[in-house]
Amino acid sequence: MASEAEGPVKSQVTDETLVQLRRGQIVAAAVELFSEQGFYRTTIQEVARKAGVSTGLIYQYVHDKDDVLLLALLSVLDSYKREIPAALVGLTDPIERCWAAVDAYCRVIDSRRQGTVLAYRSTKSLPKARRALIKQAEIETNELIAACLRDCIREGLFREVNVDLVTYYFVNFAHAWALKHWRMRELCALDQYIEEGVDFLFSALLTPKGRRRYEKLRAARARKRTASAPPRRRGGAARTAGGKTRR
Repeated sequence: MASEAEGPVKSQVTDETLVQLRRGQIVAAAVELFSEQGFYRTTIQEVARKAGVSTGLIYQYVHDKDDVLLLALLSVLDSYKREIPAALVGLTDPIERCWAAVDAYCRVIDSRRQGTVLAYRSTKSLPKARRALIKQAEIETNELIAACLRDCIREGLFREVNVDLVTYYFVNFAHAWALKHWRMRELCALDQYIEEGVDFLFSALLTPKGRRRYEKLRAARARKRTASAPPRRRGGAARTAGGKTRR
């Protein structure tokens, strides 16, 4: 019988800690190879070599290559489930919580760019039942953003909207950092991408009450950034009357 740690993929190994460790190795190697040369062109033997394990060992933790792909895609979604709630700990203001949730989502995307692109490219390669698992997991992770939106609406900070639809505006914004990273990285750093994107999306939702609250939060974040910035160096180079540099 599969343990709870295994989820939808069975393993011959019963030690849950070892299962997670080995599958982490396998998934990391698979994501890189699937992204570089495609799911269908990649073999289990290649995944094993990349992961630094034997092919036989891989088959102790998965049944086939579909299992590996499913685990790779679920690992990205599981990252949202871990990182977004962690980012909300200690926050009580609904707008601040929503901002933190979107920020955390984008940062997970940044750390898992290959996996995010792989999800768009290769989910269709899974059997129908497994595609349904991915879709359900996506809906569950979307709820982390949707709950924040509903809290803002309930407090009169955001206007009434179709929350499920608007949630996808935020999700697609976060995903675009990975999907169009070749261009985004030329336009801005991640911090700027998040800041300007949040401002753009929030501006369409804020009520007058929400706008006042949001501006206070923005000012507080700006002060915090200024306070944490490294001090400027003193005693830099000076120019003499003749135009030469004097230190």
